Amino acid sequence: MNLQTQGREEKAFAVLMAAFVVVLVLTNVIGVKLFLAFPNLLPNGFFGEPITLTTGILTYPVTFLLTDVVCEVYGSKRAKLMVLTGFVMSLLSLVLIQLASLVPGSPVWPSGNPHFDSVGEMQVAYESVFSLPGVLIFGSMTAYLVAQLADVRLFHFFKRLTDGRHLWLRNNGSTMVSQLVDTIIVNSIFLGYGLGLDWTVVGKIIVASYLFKLLFAAIDTPFIYLGVALLRRYLAKSKISS
Repeated sequence: MNLQTQGREEKAFAVLMAAFVVVLVLTNVIGVKLFLAFPNLLPNGFFGEPITLTTGILTYPVTFLLTDVVCEVYGSKRAKLMVLTGFVMSLLSLVLIQLASLVPGSPVWPSGNPHFDSVGEMQVAYESVFSLPGVLIFGSMTAYLVAQLADVRLFHFFKRLTDGRHLWLRNNGSTMVSQLVDTIIVNSIFLGYGLGLDWTVVGKIIVASYLFKLLFAAIDTPFIYLGVALLRRYLAKSKISS
């Protein structure tokens, strides 16, 4: 491999790594908000109850897409490196966010915001968004690490099983199984053990969340083909020019 080809590969991997970390950290930040999924389309939701999901479900599937692209082009070692780096950077971001919550607010802080009259109100609003319960952090990070490493392993299992054919199969197969693992772990720890919800309710939330993750997994299939094709075309240019 010449230096030009290696340089392109490292640059492309650095961009993918950065995108993965940004999306993962963003998922932790925005995931504190809960929303009603399709209230007009499914007013009764599943099991006769409205479907409440975390906004993290809007961004988290992107991390599996990026992991699968790296698995396909770079192999499992690079994919595992990306997953572990994301884990460490996510923990670092959570530590820094907690430090930011601890420093005292300035009296001039509310002056530019008409919705709050005091530093105390601003601080409460800030903490309601950025201060995450310890059990949620533990559940989220545990689920992330187990699911992502399972995704990498399953992706390459399906790749060997099909002799490198049927990218759609290993993409969907690995993501669907690993997302099931993620959904069960995070909801069991946070909702079952953390909040003490009835396990029947927890089970309903797990089923609803997983069905939506299956939908996202199916939707991202053309995007992995596009991502792999663009990445390989980019890397091939250096080989042609050399």
